[in-house]
Amino acid sequence: MAQQLATRVRTTSAQARSRGIVRKTKQFARNVKVMASAAPSALTPPHGGKLVDLMVAEDKKEAVRASATKTVALSDRNACDVELLVVGGFSPLEGFLNEEDYNSVVETMRLTNGTILGLPVVLDTDDESIEVGDKVLLSYEGQDLAVLTVDSKYKPNKPLEALKCYGTSSLEHPGVQMISMERGKYYIGGKVEGLGLPKRVFPCATPKEVRAMLPEGKDVVAFQCRNPIHRAHYELFTRALGAENVGEGAVCLVHPTCGPTQDDDIPGIVRYHTYEVLKEEVDNPQVRWAYLPYSMHMAGPREAIQHMIIRKNYGCTHFIIGRDMAGSKSCLSGEDFYGAYDAQDFAKEHAPELGMQTVPSLNIAYTKEKGYVTADVAKAENLTTLSLSGTKFRKMLRSGEEIPDWFAFKSVVKVLREETTN
Repeated sequence: MAQQLATRVRTTSAQARSRGIVRKTKQFARNVKVMASAAPSALTPPHGGKLVDLMVAEDKKEAVRASATKTVALSDRNACDVELLVVGGFSPLEGFLNEEDYNSVVETMRLTNGTILGLPVVLDTDDESIEVGDKVLLSYEGQDLAVLTVDSKYKPNKPLEALKCYGTSSLEHPGVQMISMERGKYYIGGKVEGLGLPKRVFPCATPKEVRAMLPEGKDVVAFQCRNPIHRAHYELFTRALGAENVGEGAVCLVHPTCGPTQDDDIPGIVRYHTYEVLKEEVDNPQVRWAYLPYSMHMAGPREAIQHMIIRKNYGCTHFIIGRDMAGSKSCLSGEDFYGAYDAQDFAKEHAPELGMQTVPSLNIAYTKEKGYVTADVAKAENLTTLSLSGTKFRKMLRSGEEIPDWFAFKSVVKVLREETTN
């Protein structure tokens, strides 16, 4: 389905929208550059205490590029990881993990220096010729992104990585499939020197740029998603601003992942279109929007930790943990790999060490009598609830049936219909 949608994106209407996006992207970059120059200092400190910036100075880039003797072509997932390393999204990391840190993170969820890290950040290859000491040019779709100085090349224990990080070594899990069937034979670790960021139709603001958008001295509640936002999602993250542990004047950073996710998810560019039209429709000053070039692993509890670390680096103080966050089902049986609240409990346990607070997502229900309320209110007052499954919603999209306003925003529905029918 994802491949079909990706093909359908290249339609006349999508091209027209993309031209508009390019114009908006350029304006966004100009606005962010101005704001970043006056970024407030009284924001939550990044993970490890320092926001990493691995981008090489402009006058030194050519020399760094020329120092490389070998080249690795990056996958979409690899390119996301390189970008987050270079801009500091993975702070305090300054490159891909060497063997010692990789083994430590797999086994203990910590670097060898004791710093917590949810999942190992690694670069894979099948290239037998790469050796320790090599300088490797990291290229993505014809663009030179970085140079990696290899200080470690090793064969990972993939079954152990799967079991420890994903809670299972079964190939029925998409993340296990990824590390077992997509990644190469070796991992190579070492420091990264940035030459450029991937050219995207949609802008992915850096941590420094996002921090410049945030109010000084106020709580920032992060909302992570990988799907279009519907009414219940909006109710969830706007109500989170009223949580007991969230301060007055807080804002919500809606920070969707626009990198690769699961095969049957809607492509990142389509999701981006839906977020942009929704941003204009709701025009809520308490909500800030940015996009994250992150590749989902569907690793449940441990991925929740990874997301919290990343959002802390982007300036967030709180993180909304949804039911079965970053969860996945067996591709054969359909059974869940994680419990509904495993990620919430795990994140809450580690939140103090991370210097963040969690905001459990409310169980929201739509009722005929009172609109959206929490499920416990609906039950206590015996209200009539309405629901619409994702399968039914997609069927209604394809058939042109009217989507109820209580379920989805009209602007989002319009984009999804255009992208799935053209």
